[in-house]
Amino acid sequence: MVDNRQSCKGESLALFDSHAHYDDARFEDDRYEALQRAYDSGVKYILNAASDVESAKESISLARKFDFVYAAVGIHPHNVENINDGTLSMLLDFASDHKVVAIGEIGLDYYYDNSPRELQRYWFSRQINLAKELKLPIIVHNRESHEDIMEIIKREGAREVGGVFHCYSGSVEMARELLDNEFYISVGGTVTFKNAKRIVDVVKYVPLDRLLIETDCPYLTPEPYRGKRNESLYVRFVAERIAEIKGICFEEVAGNTTENAKRLFRIG
Repeated sequence: MVDNRQSCKGESLALFDSHAHYDDARFEDDRYEALQRAYDSGVKYILNAASDVESAKESISLARKFDFVYAAVGIHPHNVENINDGTLSMLLDFASDHKVVAIGEIGLDYYYDNSPRELQRYWFSRQINLAKELKLPIIVHNRESHEDIMEIIKREGAREVGGVFHCYSGSVEMARELLDNEFYISVGGTVTFKNAKRIVDVVKYVPLDRLLIETDCPYLTPEPYRGKRNESLYVRFVAERIAEIKGICFEEVAGNTTENAKRLFRIG
């Protein structure tokens, strides 16, 4: 493994947690304090992703309160069973806020199947087209649905706006297709797990200029804090593991992933 740490000294240490859920009830007692802890630790950008209408409202509220927080609005596949055209109209209104930088998280989840798969596919397609109308990138949730999600991405022309597959769980081959369709790959705490293999192979393959990092907090806490509530300040451990896998320095990963996220979400 090549050690480039000396050549990287002095580069930006600002980190971008590209996917968080501070509207979650597990932050009820210390939500604002947790956000401030992250900022003070060097996480200078956080994107809070919605899963339904109420979390979209809360995401926007947090983004208005904290300069370094941004919002994505969308309906998670778990929650599509009871939505309608009026829900999309609400998302359209929410997206007019200048702190809303993406539509998400949206996608398919065939692991839990909390909503009928036909409805998941229908509303994923509809939300992709909403993103195209708004000219906003999408944040994609994909679990055990690789074939269908790629078919919809291609059929609906999602490459027009691009986006990111968050907490990536697919193969190197799927990552190659996503890169060809103008998507980024986001890596979370799973890359630090001892039994991680597929995501390690993906990190080796994907160019540094197409990677994002995230926590998905309060979920998927990285080592060495696995089992505890996740927070954005732990995104550092994801960046450190990527640096180790790629044989480069932490500063290079931090700087590039931050610039990648700012470019994708048109921040600054």
